[in-house]
Amino acid sequence: MGKREQKRMRTGVIGAGHMGQYHILVYAELWDVDLVGIVDADAGKAARLAAQYDSQAFTDFRELFGKVDVVSIAVPTPLHFEVTKECLEAGISVLVEKPLTSTLEEARGLFRIAREQNVVLHVGHVERFNGAVQELRKIVANPILVESRRLGPFVPRVQHDTVIMDLMIHDVDIVLGLVDSEVRRITAAGSRVHSARSDVANVQIVFESGTVANITASRATEHKVRTLAITQPDAYIFLDYTDQDIQIHRRAAAEYVLNRESIRYRQESFVEHLFVHKENPLKSEILHMLKAVREAQQTGAVELVEQDDVRSLAVALEIERMIEEGRPNLDWPPH
Repeated sequence: MGKREQKRMRTGVIGAGHMGQYHILVYAELWDVDLVGIVDADAGKAARLAAQYDSQAFTDFRELFGKVDVVSIAVPTPLHFEVTKECLEAGISVLVEKPLTSTLEEARGLFRIAREQNVVLHVGHVERFNGAVQELRKIVANPILVESRRLGPFVPRVQHDTVIMDLMIHDVDIVLGLVDSEVRRITAAGSRVHSARSDVANVQIVFESGTVANITASRATEHKVRTLAITQPDAYIFLDYTDQDIQIHRRAAAEYVLNRESIRYRQESFVEHLFVHKENPLKSEILHMLKAVREAQQTGAVELVEQDDVRSLAVALEIERMIEEGRPNLDWPPH
């Protein structure tokens, strides 16, 4: 079947808040996609957006059943499980914003339903689709130290989630994907600043390989920072998520410089800037999801990344629990 003859994908967005509107924008600009419906509890907001993007407005997500092949779910986290469950059971493939659910049992239950219904369940770990992260996976080998910082100002709309589920889960997911080893020990600390949940958190993850990862997340920092630094035997690699830029510092030469007064040791290094093909990570993620749905429709077989998604959620939930209960140290896996 030629590209122009490809069946148009029918899509919908459930939850037209901050993230939901980004999903709407991406679907609306794809030539082979019909944005069938926009769902939001605020009927006025749904109607305004539907008019803007030539779609239909609904206040009940069930009105999309039978009308769509794929939905993006961007509702508040406590609603993820029930909304995703009903959509999967209706035979609809789902892209749900992270965190997938509030418990591991619910997460595993959703993947079980997706397999039974033979539909795609994709969790919105958008940083996986950042061009710099994808390039990074090609050059990271035997990391010794990983340092991640995701800092920014407080945003009231996310105050019901901890900073772990709001921000840090991105970095937990990336670190677990980069380090080819099992987690051995976690140390965690956090504090409340602007909300009733943790707004600042620092975590150290020690792996069986000896790799140490320090992850800091804050929504109490007025300057926005999104960086990842990796020390490995042959290089120091620095990634800026915002600029999608990678710098690689490699050792070039080491020498002793002699003169009459002293002996000085000089170590030089050179820096290479890695070219990164810059795309909108959310658009790349949605295109990946749609491709998976089309392949499932053609082959009758669905590929799910349940192991990676559940592992990232498990570690993030345990970090959240450690901080809320005041337990600074944990041997992994937890009993």
